[in-house]
Amino acid sequence: MTQEMQTDVMDPARAAALQAALGFQERIEAGDPLPPFFHQLYFWSPQLPEDLGRDGHPKVGGGLIPDMGLPRRMWAGGRLQFHKPLVAGSPAQRASVQESATSKTGRTGPLGFVTLRHEVSQDDHLCLTEWQDLVYRQDPSKTDIKPTPPVARTDETDQREVAFDSTLLFRYSALTFNGHRIHYDLDYARDVEGYDGLVVHGPLLAQLLMLFAEDLMGPLAEFSFRASSPLMHFETATLCRNGQAMWVRGPDGRQCMTAEALLRSE
Repeated sequence: MTQEMQTDVMDPARAAALQAALGFQERIEAGDPLPPFFHQLYFWSPQLPEDLGRDGHPKVGGGLIPDMGLPRRMWAGGRLQFHKPLVAGSPAQRASVQESATSKTGRTGPLGFVTLRHEVSQDDHLCLTEWQDLVYRQDPSKTDIKPTPPVARTDETDQREVAFDSTLLFRYSALTFNGHRIHYDLDYARDVEGYDGLVVHGPLLAQLLMLFAEDLMGPLAEFSFRASSPLMHFETATLCRNGQAMWVRGPDGRQCMTAEALLRSE
């Protein structure tokens, strides 16, 4: 099994920049524990322009992700186990492997599914295990009928309204070194991939849910999430919780993401 190894310093300035982008007043400093999912800000893998695909992501087929002949990429979901908090200002190592790569045909045509597993360690201690689920699809056709999105639950006991704009999406793309053009190139998102606007990053929605969960429940042991409908940059969404269940509801009541948050036993 091919493994990719990366080392990065958990720069507190980068974490503080995400806090600022999200509108938080506090600022992380060296020695502070990083909030859950902030490791997305690190372990960049810069590629030369000629090594990028049309969508701004690195070309597939040369690393852990095979070329399935499907041009559209989506982060469909993931699962995280938090073993020990990562500490800002110290080096960390990430070991990545491909767990699976499969193809099938769905209602909208051929689909490719790839699952990556990442293990992040610091000072020889495993801090985080993450499974990342990616989906690849063919380009949309003008004759395609868009699937009806699922309707979100309305029985939340806690909720938080969140708004987005193109500036936040750009800043999050920059901080995570995510070149996917659906998040900042409106013409590409609309005319090539068929979206109504710029697409809010799935990981950004998951990040907001995790921070919301930790505010309400305390330190997390596990968190899993699944995207179900894209959210556009001009839309306001509602973060919802009922027990361990969490979800993101769009302004029209559609379900954009579901999640489950589990607390540490200690």
